[in-house]
Parts: sequence; structure tokens; C-alpha cells
Amino acid sequence: MDTTENSLEVTSSWLNDCSPAAPVGNGSLERYYVLNQTERMAIGSILFLTGPITLLENILVLGIICSSATLRRRPSYLFIASLALADAFASCFFTISFLDFHLFCRHDTPAAYLFKLGGVTMSFTGSVGSLLLTALDRYLCIYQGPIYKVLMTRQRALLGLLALWTVTAVISFLPLMGWRCPTKLSPPCSNLFPYVDHRYLACWVSFILVVLLLIIVSYTLILWKAHQHEASVTGLQGQARLRMDIHLARTLGLILVIMVGCWLPALSFMLADVSVNLRPDQQRAFAFCSTLCLVNSSVNPLLYALRCRDLRGELCRMLGRLCGSWRSRSGADDQYREERSNCSSSVDNEERMGRYTVSVCKEVDQRQHNTAEQ
Repeated sequence: MDTTENSLEVTSSWLNDCSPAAPVGNGSLERYYVLNQTERMAIGSILFLTGPITLLENILVLGIICSSATLRRRPSYLFIASLALADAFASCFFTISFLDFHLFCRHDTPAAYLFKLGGVTMSFTGSVGSLLLTALDRYLCIYQGPIYKVLMTRQRALLGLLALWTVTAVISFLPLMGWRCPTKLSPPCSNLFPYVDHRYLACWVSFILVVLLLIIVSYTLILWKAHQHEASVTGLQGQARLRMDIHLARTLGLILVIMVGCWLPALSFMLADVSVNLRPDQQRAFAFCSTLCLVNSSVNPLLYALRCRDLRGELCRMLGRLCGSWRSRSGADDQYREERSNCSSSVDNEERMGRYTVSVCKEVDQRQHNTAEQ
């Protein structure tokens, strides 16, 4: 009982250390620690649950794609692998950085903080960029079907991914390379991110909004093309195409609703931070909204990867091979135990036979000795 009370006191102590005892000025790092104890515990619970799940999901997707030579050769799955890699990075960088700053209130140096923030920015930028490449790949597949394999080769897909991650890394670490707030923590610094200049935040948000708009336009054109194709087909085939059109509309609608619903709240607060001074309650709301970006990373494997028939089939084959190897190993162990049991029983029989032979020989010798004495 005393141990439990002590652990609760320790937990409360480090949770309460973040809250400033008195109002702080604009130049103090304490003004970014706006979460109270209940809010930190709530967000901590969300991150401790969502972070590991997101990491395991995306590692599973990466493992399936990397283990299959067929999937590795297809550009579509290269883009999905890039998305899974970015989301796996996000589950690590965002969770560690957020907990480190908002829950444990670590006072890092500007360079250390901007390095962590750059990792988070790179993860989410790479995730959104991979979503754009996936949308463009599906757009080419629909609109340029006959020559799709000529346009989208594996080499071009790899070059596109290389360009994406190069641009992502450069954009994400610009604050660390020098584009930071000239007044350290005072305005025009961001009210959401220490040491970050308003102009950099405005540029990054504008870039992400343009990418999201391109994704929405691509999926809208895909849906429109599918609807046009369905309208040109009649009869039973037309009914089948109509069902496929409805299924496609539901899938794309679900993708767009989840993507916009997870990203728009956080981006809205970032845009507001560029133009006005946010209040502490708005900063607290942004902290909760930013966790939705991690939720989007946990949903992406279910929307883009595990809904693919080929990837699900490869997953089933992997599980089948694992089960088969386990069964064969279990069967080999059973056979080994059976042979060992047979060997032990034969050894026991030989020992018993040897003891019986020795006793018989002793009895014969004793009889011959008695006869000789008579």
C-alpha cells in the first residue's frame, strides 16, 4: 500500500513540475507548458496506446513488402512501403518528442529541440508526400491504363521516392540549419513551437495544404473517371460496374474524410498561430489535435495496405509458412522424443538382459563349483 502511494506521489510530482507557479513572460520556455496534470495524463495515455500500435502495424507492412520479390518490383507497393516507413518514423519521433516536452518537461537546448522537431516534421511530411505519390500512381493507372507500365516503371518510382525524401529532409531541418526565430522565444516566434519562426511555419503549412489539395483532386478525378466509365456500360456488366463504382466511392470517401479530419484541425491552429497570438486554452486544444496526425498514421496501414488483395494474400502466405515451420519443428521434436524414448527403452532392455545373463552365468558357475567339490 505504501509502495502504491509513493509511486502515485512520484507520478504527481513530475506531472506538476511543468505548470509555472506564476505568469511568465513571452521570452520564457515555461509559456509552452500549458497542459495541466489531467490533460497530460490523457494525452500520455493516447500516445502510449497509439504509438506502439502504429509502429507494429507499419513494421508489419514493411516486412510483408520487403519479403516478397513480386511486391518489391511493383511501383504501387514501393509507395505504400514509403508510407509505412514514414508512419513508423512518426510513431517513434512524435511520441518520444511529445512526451519528452509536454509530459516530462525536458528543457533541451535549441539545437536538440529543433533536431527532434525536424524528425517529427520529416515523418509527417514524408507520410503526406507518400500519400500524394500513391494518389498520383492510382490516377495514372486509371487515366493512362494502356501505357501505365511504360510511364510508371520501378526505376521512376524509386527516383520519385528519392526526390520526395530529399526534399522532405531539407524542408524539415531548415530551422536546425539556421531558419529559426531571431528573438529566440519572443515574438515573432511561434506560440506552438519554441524557436520556430512564423514565416517557416507559414511556408510548411502552405506546402502541406497544397499537397493535401492535390491528393483530393487526384481522388476526385479518379472517382469521376470511374463514374464516366460506368455510365457508358449497360446491362449486367453495367450493374457490376455500378457496384464497383459505389465501392470505390465509399473507399475514396473514407480515405479523404479520415485524412482531412486528422490533418485539418492541427493545420488550422498552425495557420492561426501565424496571424494571431494564441491563448493557453488554444495551445492546449492544439496539443490534442496534433495527436490526430498520429492517429492518421495508425489508420493508413488499414486503408492503403491491408485492404490490398495481393498484400493480404502475401500476409496469409507468410503466416502459413510460419505455421508450417512451427508444425514441422513440432513434428521433428515429437519424432526426436519418440526415437529417444525407443532408444531409452532399448537401452533399458539391454541392461535388464545383461543383468539377467550375468546372474545366469553366476548360477551356472556356482553349480559347477558345487559339483567339483562333491
